[in-house]
Amino acid sequence: MPIVAGVDFGTLSVRVTLVHSQQGPIGTASVEYPLHRRREDPDFATQSHDDQMQALVRATRAVLERTGVAGEGIAAIALDTTGSSVIPVGENLEPLDKYYLWCDHRAKSEAEEITARAHAAGLEAIDWCGGVYSHEWGFAKLLHWLRHNPGKRDSFVTALEHCDMVAATLAGITSVDKLKRSVCAMGHKWLWNPKWGGFPPEEFLVSVDPLLAGVREKLGGEFLTSNHIAGYLSPKWAAELGLHAGIPIPVGAFDAHWDAIGSHIREGDVVNVVGTSTCIIAMAKEAELVPGVCGVVPGSVHPEYTGIEAGLSATGDIFEAIARRAGSTVAALSQGLESYRAGQTGLLRLSWDNGDRTVLVNPELGGVTLGWNLLHTAQDELFAAVEGTAFHTRIILERMAEHGVRVDRVINAGGIPQKNEALNQVYANVLNKPVLVPAGVPTSLGSGIFALLAANVYPTIEAAQEAVCLPLRTVQPDPASAAVYERLYELYRNAYFALGTRYAEPIALGAVLPALRAIAAQALR
Repeated sequence: MPIVAGVDFGTLSVRVTLVHSQQGPIGTASVEYPLHRRREDPDFATQSHDDQMQALVRATRAVLERTGVAGEGIAAIALDTTGSSVIPVGENLEPLDKYYLWCDHRAKSEAEEITARAHAAGLEAIDWCGGVYSHEWGFAKLLHWLRHNPGKRDSFVTALEHCDMVAATLAGITSVDKLKRSVCAMGHKWLWNPKWGGFPPEEFLVSVDPLLAGVREKLGGEFLTSNHIAGYLSPKWAAELGLHAGIPIPVGAFDAHWDAIGSHIREGDVVNVVGTSTCIIAMAKEAELVPGVCGVVPGSVHPEYTGIEAGLSATGDIFEAIARRAGSTVAALSQGLESYRAGQTGLLRLSWDNGDRTVLVNPELGGVTLGWNLLHTAQDELFAAVEGTAFHTRIILERMAEHGVRVDRVINAGGIPQKNEALNQVYANVLNKPVLVPAGVPTSLGSGIFALLAANVYPTIEAAQEAVCLPLRTVQPDPASAAVYERLYELYRNAYFALGTRYAEPIALGAVLPALRAIAAQALR
């Protein structure tokens, strides 16, 4: 039976999984690549296209060797990536610079300008991305690059999202008119929608900055959902990867959206892809606009549904930072977290260490921990951070539900839920809902499903999911803990909007610290 390759480009590594059409995942390999940061500029985060492609070669060859599968027998290859990770390219679609990675936040002022101009112009597109254009997204990053690279402007041909760049590279596509662009990427991050003819009009972009003149026309190609083909593996890259030339490559997408597919998402599910950050993915046959939620895009997750995306700008990054400051590791600090009781630390942790992606869409925020005393430990802070990310997730899910998004089931996907059972239990208790966890890592399995479709092995996503998705186990909420978290959530919600909104209505926060002490004392009894 056919075997395909599913590829996931994450923040720090690429994972390649071989998926058997009946057995599901049969082997995986991952290879790391550098993330370039600058201590003097915490908003800076870039990666090299060449580094990533060489890592893909090594991971593909490693998984073939590990499984004993012949590369000639792989029927298709599909890939998802981080986003919005933007690369400006020149002639022959050669990179002019490194990727502005999703977590590169230098384009804050550009995003604010786009948001202000959009509201002043009554631009419908701004409402479809929650009312605020993010510093993590395409036009903001491209404008920042154009402003800060005057010597390269004349060489600029177009800009590509990571998923589209990798597909074009593998297929040997070298011209804009042959490009296939991802509806997922362009709809969620570039204000694109066929409803208003694609991108916002030229006059709007020029009103933001004349440097954007002509950019709309340069962002050419065909815009497609992922049940279409982006190209076919070129002989050059077939030789590099050890695969057969000419196999299909479907149009790519963002990692979280395909992780949701690989987690067996259906309408009414919300998938928390918990990793370095958290992406929260839902889909619906019919969806209304959701204020503060960063994208409502037809076809972005599943071609026949409207995809809804939200999330936290940092999750695993916060846990890693806490461990690093303590001279420890997340794994070491997590030992014993399962014995912690709801609220016992007396800490309330707001997870804004990398800004707020949803629902405030505010990059200027910073992490806040309330309730410190002289005896608190790094492990206490880690547990409070887990609680804080769960509270933040509840803020988002409630906003989505208020605007018609069904939240029947919650699935915790991504890498962290596989390694931290305490997190899964806290999420179930805070959300007061059963949390489903895949029996294994579903990362790159969504890519495998779209590769199976591209190879004509299955006629629908649902048929492929039934065949290859991992079983889901259920973590039930504990009623006593859920009751404690109801009290804590009210405190969190008040602090979240009071501290996170620049011109928030005044609210009395004087009760927060005494309440935290009282809840902690009761938990420890």
